[in-house]
Amino acid sequence: MEEFKVAIHSSPFPTSGTYSFLQLTLIGSEGVETSPITVNTGDNEHHLLPGSAFVARVCSKVTLGQVVLVRLCLVTRTGFPDLDWHCSRVEVQKKCNGQVEGAGQLYEEADIFPCNRWLRTVDGCLELRNRQLCLLISETVQILKDHRLKELQSKQRQIRWRTFADGVPYCVDMASVKDLGPNLSYTRQSPGINLAYLRGFTERAESWQSFTDLKTLFYHNGNLNPAAKFVQAHWREDWFFGYQCLNGCNPFMVRQIRFLPPNFSITSEMLRPFLSDASSLELELERGTIFLLDYEVLAGVPANVINQKQHYLTAPLVLLHLNRQGELKPIAIQLQQDPGPQNPVFLPSDPSPDWLLAKIWARCSDFQCHQLSSHFLRTHLLGEVCCTATLRQLPEVHPLHQLLMPHIRSTLQINIQARTSLLAANGVFDKAIGSGLEALPVLLSEATKRLRYHSLCVPGDLEDRGLHTLPHCYYAQDAVRVWNALYRFVSGWVDEYYHGDNEVRQDSELQNWISEINIYGFPRSGFPESFQTKLELCQFVTMVIYCCTAQHAAVNFSQVDFALWMPNCPASMARPPPQTKGVLTEDDILSYLPDINSTCSLLITLFLLSQPAADYVPLCQYREAVFSSGAPHRLVTKVQAELRAISDDITERNKKLELPYTYMSPDRIENSVAI
Repeated sequence: MEEFKVAIHSSPFPTSGTYSFLQLTLIGSEGVETSPITVNTGDNEHHLLPGSAFVARVCSKVTLGQVVLVRLCLVTRTGFPDLDWHCSRVEVQKKCNGQVEGAGQLYEEADIFPCNRWLRTVDGCLELRNRQLCLLISETVQILKDHRLKELQSKQRQIRWRTFADGVPYCVDMASVKDLGPNLSYTRQSPGINLAYLRGFTERAESWQSFTDLKTLFYHNGNLNPAAKFVQAHWREDWFFGYQCLNGCNPFMVRQIRFLPPNFSITSEMLRPFLSDASSLELELERGTIFLLDYEVLAGVPANVINQKQHYLTAPLVLLHLNRQGELKPIAIQLQQDPGPQNPVFLPSDPSPDWLLAKIWARCSDFQCHQLSSHFLRTHLLGEVCCTATLRQLPEVHPLHQLLMPHIRSTLQINIQARTSLLAANGVFDKAIGSGLEALPVLLSEATKRLRYHSLCVPGDLEDRGLHTLPHCYYAQDAVRVWNALYRFVSGWVDEYYHGDNEVRQDSELQNWISEINIYGFPRSGFPESFQTKLELCQFVTMVIYCCTAQHAAVNFSQVDFALWMPNCPASMARPPPQTKGVLTEDDILSYLPDINSTCSLLITLFLLSQPAADYVPLCQYREAVFSSGAPHRLVTKVQAELRAISDDITERNKKLELPYTYMSPDRIENSVAI
């Protein structure tokens, strides 16, 4: 007969206990099982209280060999509520052969079976395996191979794909957060936001009457925001327009060019007054000082109807020049893609209302691309695709499942919430944004067509766009450092579990994972169709973690700072784009801008989305047990030290800047897309 001492640990938080009975079964390496016993009943009844730990003795008349699985089943206690139970871990110790009390070592060293999840009676039994992560090719016990397969088959039945919109990455097939269950959902503690000065405008479906009124709204909501106050003070200035292209909410549109787009109706003579003395457009193109914003993805996208009024979208081309002072300034703006007499090119020498309105139109176009492409597609949807594929194709014992899930798990909940609120009828996109519900699938589809894997990998993307050497592009400087730190962390993790390229190629679970990401996410975007080398794998995993942490921080937590002064970042335009010059007054600009109610409803949303949670987890801070010891712990300790050094350097740099760039500081980057 074999005897085991089994310690069962409940998690410590207040609601983790349950009234239910717990049945326990031990499973050996040859498939032999102990008879299930109910461990919290009888004369010496134990209770599954928060933070509790108690020991059960399990006996087996037949030899189990090595205990490889622990089966836990909750059974509702008659007359009591059916509460979920959060188990921390189970520890199993086998009694040494022939030993009696007081005769030396009585039990072998404990084998730990981590759980760290909710158990529900409705889900049936849960089988835990020990904490050793491994690849399928390293499994030597058939019952554990079978366990991996059964886990994936169960997840694939539970978690399915569905179409979100034609030409757009698929999403998880769940209609509400409740469908996720307790182990894939989370609660977020709000830091507390004062929205009192924005509420009360919901019925004001009318234009702003003066910039003075806009300033009044701004000062009541932005008086404690130094970045927003800087934006409000400088939004008209050309250098600040260019600054936002590099360091604003959306630093992903601007790129260096060597040749002019053929549909941009400009000439060298037209632009000579805005270049350095004795220079020319041709020389500046050759020097690499000409940059372009091209919003062609918006061409043909239907504009929204807001407050029962047709609104308008444009697809501008904006030419910018990097001058000798290091300022990136716009020098030409064409508001539509097709050149023609009714699509004039606006220049800095035009009447100031014309030039200002042209820049506002460009900023409105940037808002649409920022929200749906740079933000929703490249962080939220990418994270959801990778999370869904991870749950369906990588078992929990797979090293990459454990590495990735802290960074991607939350995308399922936040995206379900977005689809049922922000992106739904009567949500903010419907009521306040130029690219409304009709435009949303069109713009997302067009953005997906243009998305390329290479553009998601920071070093190559910045070099391709000519931003990697710009002294005032703080996003680029910080992004490279964060990317490199994450890459070294991921490389160390991959080295720990893959001992050569051949093991990467032979990992069928891994290959199924990347195949599913391609099929349901980005089939024609240059994503790897399979992994052949460790280097390919490291780059891809780094990209996923970076996009769901640092890139999301850059595009999300900057929103209120740059949009609180609404004319700098209007979400819609209420009149068609101008077709002539010289007839506009500055007061006329107000009639183009969003109405009072849509301005305030959007700002309320951005305030809610831009606040880090009171309980947020910073980049590469992990609460999961797998990171607490051994090689994972050493790797985490190392990357955390690197990230602290980057944060310290950014803090020192920002002391010298009139407008600090803080969004990519690792201590301000959340560990996942959780808002």
